[in-house]
Amino acid sequence: MLPSRPEYERFIYTIVDTYPAVEKSTLRFFTTSATAGLLKGTIWFSKDLELRVVEVIDFAAREILDYSYAVYQGNEKIIWYDPQPHPGDARLAETFPHHKHELPNIRQNRKSAPGISFNNPNLPGLIAEIATLPGKEK
Repeated sequence: MLPSRPEYERFIYTIVDTYPAVEKSTLRFFTTSATAGLLKGTIWFSKDLELRVVEVIDFAAREILDYSYAVYQGNEKIIWYDPQPHPGDARLAETFPHHKHELPNIRQNRKSAPGISFNNPNLPGLIAEIATLPGKEK
């Protein structure tokens, strides 16, 4: 379950202190209503990796209404996650509608995305995954 808004904001603003793999973060939470908001920004890692984040969150319902996560290495997008349904793709049924796109052929190379949901924080799992990616030093 998503934490309360104050708990989630505390998590967001202490990511650099909590995760050794994270070098820098510009994540910011913007209030859009009494119970909802927009999370937007970038998390930088070593090996020239960055995670660009957008989440639309309803804290009254304790759910992420929409999201976009994109992993870049340098200027190249190497992975992205989205909840756009692809009901005809049986490979994605396990985590429907959540999935990720990976190289090669990033637009068409879709895979299921275990751990991504509308009801739980996605960033801890994404940070752990990105920390294990091979990369190049800056």
